Amino acid sequence: MCRNIRTLHNFQPPTSPEEIHAAALQYVRKVSGFNAPSRANQPAFEAAIDAVARVTTELLDSLVTNAPPREREAEIQKARERWQKRAARGARGSSRADGS
Repeated sequence: MCRNIRTLHNFQPPTSPEEIHAAALQYVRKVSGFNAPSRANQPAFEAAIDAVARVTTELLDSLVTNAPPREREAEIQKARERWQKRAARGARGSSRADGS
């Protein structure tokens, strides 16, 4: 899974169309292998982004949950903490690798 694609379901306030479009863009970039397509591939690239965004919106609209909505700031903080733990593990691992 591409780390730039975030969970979009069950947030307060609800996920915006811009967030859905950004996730669709990341997905299409990952699948196609292009960060920016050539002019010849641009129409296919844009059509794919629109299709993924449309299907994602349909999916999010149809999902049902009994869980309380998540708060964006709390999720961002959790992600930062996970990143800090990974970075600390990586720093410890690299110091061991060089004999320190």
